[in-house]
Amino acid sequence: MVRSGLTLAAALLLLLAAMALKGTLIPLPSSPSEPTADRFDAHRAAARLARILGDQRPHPVDSPASDAVRRRLLAEMRAVGLDPQVSDDFACNGHARGRAVGCARVRNLVATIGPRRGRHLLLSAHYDGTFAGPGAADAGIAVATLLETAHLLRGRTLGRPVTFLFNEGEEMGLIGARAFLDRDPLAEQVDSALNFEARGVTGPATMFETSRPNGPAIARFARSVDRPVANSLSTDLYRLIPNSTDVAVFEERDWTILNFAIIGNETRYHSAGDDLAALDRRSLQHMGDQALALTLDLAQRPAPTASGEWLYADLAGRQLLTLPLLPALALLGLLLVFFMALVVRRRAIARPCAAVAIGLLGAGGIAWAGQAILSVIRSGDYWRGHPWVTELAVYGSAMAAILLALLLVAPGSGPRPLRAAFWLIFLAGGAATSAVAPGAAIYFLFPPLVAAAGILLGRRWPVAEPAGAIAAALLLFLSFGPALSLFEELMSNGPHWMFAPIGAVILLPALIELLPLIRRVPRILVLAGAGDLFLLPWAAVALTPAYSEDRQQLFAIEYVWDADARTGRWAVNNDGAPVPFAADWERAELPHSMRKRWVAPAPALPVAAPAVEIAARRPVAGGRRLTLRLRTGGAESVTLLAPPDAAVRAAGEPGYLRRYRPGGREDRYALRCVGRSCDGALIELVIGRPEPVEFTVIGTRSGLPPAAAPLVAARPERARPQYAPDTTISISRTRM
Repeated sequence: MVRSGLTLAAALLLLLAAMALKGTLIPLPSSPSEPTADRFDAHRAAARLARILGDQRPHPVDSPASDAVRRRLLAEMRAVGLDPQVSDDFACNGHARGRAVGCARVRNLVATIGPRRGRHLLLSAHYDGTFAGPGAADAGIAVATLLETAHLLRGRTLGRPVTFLFNEGEEMGLIGARAFLDRDPLAEQVDSALNFEARGVTGPATMFETSRPNGPAIARFARSVDRPVANSLSTDLYRLIPNSTDVAVFEERDWTILNFAIIGNETRYHSAGDDLAALDRRSLQHMGDQALALTLDLAQRPAPTASGEWLYADLAGRQLLTLPLLPALALLGLLLVFFMALVVRRRAIARPCAAVAIGLLGAGGIAWAGQAILSVIRSGDYWRGHPWVTELAVYGSAMAAILLALLLVAPGSGPRPLRAAFWLIFLAGGAATSAVAPGAAIYFLFPPLVAAAGILLGRRWPVAEPAGAIAAALLLFLSFGPALSLFEELMSNGPHWMFAPIGAVILLPALIELLPLIRRVPRILVLAGAGDLFLLPWAAVALTPAYSEDRQQLFAIEYVWDADARTGRWAVNNDGAPVPFAADWERAELPHSMRKRWVAPAPALPVAAPAVEIAARRPVAGGRRLTLRLRTGGAESVTLLAPPDAAVRAAGEPGYLRRYRPGGREDRYALRCVGRSCDGALIELVIGRPEPVEFTVIGTRSGLPPAAAPLVAARPERARPQYAPDTTISISRTRM
């Protein structure tokens, strides 16, 4: 009994450790030890990036810092043999996922190599950054990738032109990509594009989005890339986050497109932490290897014959599994019918199916309870500094739920009926998920196929069924595990309990195979072990520091001046944790953001407010068209906000209006202009109603007044601004 108990404890800890280490299954390449003429070299690429970034100050669009970065980038482009052309456009673009239009003056850098004739392959990266950080990863990693690729293509015979686009204004609304697509004649010659991005500073370069139908893009990717990290579910998951890339603009054309990004450690994204020291050279190497391989394939080899929609997923970053969509869905249906018949034959309908279902659902419930308790005990993003501790607690909760379900719901069931019940529920869940997100189907095929093969072979060789079950469980871990790790990175802000049912899917078939061992241990000890799997990891979460030097707290300080009321307020944009300042701070919304902040009274420190002049107006069907002249008053960006019922139809520079997305019932209309050229800029606005509309005019500039020095000095040690720097904001209102 003692030996069985120790063996079971070791097996459970091994499973928990495997869940903690699942992200390490994807190997990242190292740079060559010596520079080579034919292989991407991350060290050489990073050295170029260091020269471009210079002192690593923030370089948002149309700023002096962006001018300096552009000059250095032009020098590096010429050094690798490119002959860059510089465009100069004041452009606007509508937000891909909301009621927003952004405008700025953008300078795109374009260079083409290879033959003069033929359809162009476009390699795209943006070189502008945000106001908050140097952007070494976002998108310095892409800039470095393109330059090293250009260096390695020099002297090669290419079958068609390859164009390198370094665009500006991506961070403020994909404006450079819009200017290229609508105004550069070269865009008409493109038929394929590779785009490179970052939402973190480390991790594999994931190919997370393709053109639709994806057959041509996936065929190219599968035959050229050695270390693929990609799955057909990623595009559906990508829609869950507010981020978008230049592909949102490029997809308007009938191009073959592949989109790549690194997403590891989002806490440094759009912050001062996105610097050269934090950028993982292995991530740069992985992105560069794929960029070079795909460029050579697209520029030198004939197009594959693949067409239509395909499912695909990598197996721990080593092999890409692909299947045409329709045959894959048919196979999913056949497997579902097979396991339905098996469940009936093995009389596993009631207790075994109930045990599996309760184990999966209970995993989410118990993990939710753990996170809810912690949220009462701890404020803010308590998982931010050491997310792996919270992940262990989530998967410990999942394991506890499964043990309770196996012991209490199906106490007399053996592995055979439980196997049938698990794979039936697994496939039913896969069919339901695939109805909403067809790309998910790839994850629900191969493990149950292996399990089914073992069951069929087991009729002649009994050992084949448990062997097939173990192999299926291992394959499930190798396919689901790394994908779940990337999902955790994508949804790093939580809620983390939602990962528990997915983790339970990975753990359950392994625990079913451990059932004979579990039954040899007294039930009271197994129940106690389940309690420990829940309590001990969550206790560790409660004791773990919320932030670290690497993963710091989001903490931006703002001075907000209401020019109409002549009042000032301090505001802190953080994760909700209490602020370490002595004053009457309260949580409140301010006019410039829907996100709640800590707010306290501040002295009157007048800030010059932007002004909006109506230069012209004329009626249109159902409304009016206004031509506005902006006066920034020294602000780095100016935003006009209109209420949700304003019926604003379109906005933009004269002659290039962008329509607003429908948005939600509570979504305000936003028009934002960023950079020096906004002062005096003409903007047109189409309003679909004749009545006057009150606009809130927001002016922002980096930095704080001297009176904020005590607040800055008292900022927690492991905290920094993210997404926006410490900012001075002016607010006024005007009716138009």
